[in-house]
Amino acid sequence: MRKAGGIPSTFVALLGRPAVNIVYLGLLGSLAAGLMTGVGAIPVLFSKDISVKWNNSLLGFAAGVMLSASFFSLIVPALDAATERYGSEVIAATIVVAGILLGALIVAGMNEALPHIHFVEGPEGVAKTSLSKIWLFIIAITIHNFPEGMAVGIGFGGGDVSNGTTLAIGIGLQNAPEGLAVAVALRGLGYGKWYAFLVALATGLVEPVGGVLGAAIIAFSEPFLPWGLAFAAGAMIYIISHEIIPETHRHGHQNAATTGLLIGLVFMLFLDVTLG
Repeated sequence: MRKAGGIPSTFVALLGRPAVNIVYLGLLGSLAAGLMTGVGAIPVLFSKDISVKWNNSLLGFAAGVMLSASFFSLIVPALDAATERYGSEVIAATIVVAGILLGALIVAGMNEALPHIHFVEGPEGVAKTSLSKIWLFIIAITIHNFPEGMAVGIGFGGGDVSNGTTLAIGIGLQNAPEGLAVAVALRGLGYGKWYAFLVALATGLVEPVGGVLGAAIIAFSEPFLPWGLAFAAGAMIYIISHEIIPETHRHGHQNAATTGLLIGLVFMLFLDVTLG
């Protein structure tokens, strides 16, 4: 298994100032992943209709990529890093379990406490708010995409560039169908194609904020590495279960969505092994 703890001496020698450069890599990686929401939304500029079945298959693929990344690019390296640091598998497992539960709990708390709105399910969070719908939508996207950006940043923050790169590619790939889903939903509500495309593009721009934060925390305080990796995994698993999978099963296309999930999971697994 990949050792996620510590910064390789060759990397230190190459960059000179590893902490600063790792944060920079976290920024670039999470920005590239975030911009993939816009890439995914490009079809709405040229196609009037995208079938619900195809959209659910792509969202299923996104869920599979995120699920695979949560385990093979976050949880496994977190266990390795904690075991290497503390020399005990029991302590390592305890830290990772606590980190996963904390990540899920924080996102669940944000989901309940912050007012936000979904295109299909409608308002969630606090019942009364004076915020406009666009701000409610921005909050919803922040809840969803911020942990993904943190995951990329944390991947780079541990000094394992291959792990950070794999995460950036994987999350970027799953962002594409999410961007398409946002754009399609906006088009279905009567918005213009360019407006739908630009909003979908903008939804990914919160990820670099999470990326910089995650990379900075880990780069300047290495003991947080296993906690950060597990936290990001827990946050992503909560999003998969609470947001993505239920949406893919709403319209009776469970088989297509499940097929997409399996393809996404094994694709990300292959990517993690070959690039890592």
